[in-house]
Amino acid sequence: MTSGRRKRPGEAVKVSIIIPVYNEANTVATLLERVWAQPLAQVTRELIIVESNSTDGSREIVAEFVARHGEAGAARVHAIYQDGPRGKGHALRQGFAAATGDILLIQDADLEYDVADYPDLLSPILDGRTAFVLGSRHMGAASWKIRQFAHNGLLAVLMNAGGVLFHGLFNALFGVRLTDPTSMYKVFRADCLGDLRFTCNGFDFDYELLGKLIRAGFVPLEVPVSYRSRGFDEGKKISILRDPATWVVAIIRCRCAAAPRPAARSGDAPAATAKNPHFAHHRGTSSRYPVRTRPDRGQSEEAC
Repeated sequence: MTSGRRKRPGEAVKVSIIIPVYNEANTVATLLERVWAQPLAQVTRELIIVESNSTDGSREIVAEFVARHGEAGAARVHAIYQDGPRGKGHALRQGFAAATGDILLIQDADLEYDVADYPDLLSPILDGRTAFVLGSRHMGAASWKIRQFAHNGLLAVLMNAGGVLFHGLFNALFGVRLTDPTSMYKVFRADCLGDLRFTCNGFDFDYELLGKLIRAGFVPLEVPVSYRSRGFDEGKKISILRDPATWVVAIIRCRCAAAPRPAARSGDAPAATAKNPHFAHHRGTSSRYPVRTRPDRGQSEEAC
């Protein structure tokens, strides 16, 4: 485990936005500009873009964005160029390892989610109400029917029903009542990762990350977010034949594994003040903890 530097009093909290990219040429330029332009009060940001050697020109789009914004202003833009696609989970783990922020926020390179929800996702952590936030697609008017494919209503019904089943399985095994365990918007304090080790490379990483954080004591607070589903003809990458089996394995393996050790607590003086009580909540307590002391992130053992 390595430790970060001591956070200076009054120093702004940094949010690391982790963006995995693979074959998203139709949307990635717009998404990156939206993330860059989204106003964020009380925090600074860094963008960690993990590009997985796309075949549709996405890598060149990312490189052009980094060239324009890499040295602009206080925000840090860092690109990781993989030599080939190893899955979303693998890309996120690399992004975690490169991040230097106090809070980690996962952002896909498509336009299904709205970056305007960032303030609502961050405020519960900044206010000290929780260490972990999920952006729920199911807390809005669409309820459980979040996938609506214009040209394939039957597939939409099947995927919505499948989502209900997998969410129910996860909730039953982990003893929680989450409305949207597979939401992309997972936002949490960096020190929540503690000594957690991750092994899943694909979309099963959603369940592994959530399950291990819950077993480490971090039950997320859900907040509603906007969502516009895209179809497979628009670039959706989940395979309804291949991926569900990996989700079941990840859920069961994570639940049956030995409980992870709680994240280490540092003896450093906390960065929070009475006027700015960031990160006051930790596993249901009101104690304050420094947020710059963090381990190596996204460590891997083997493919899940």
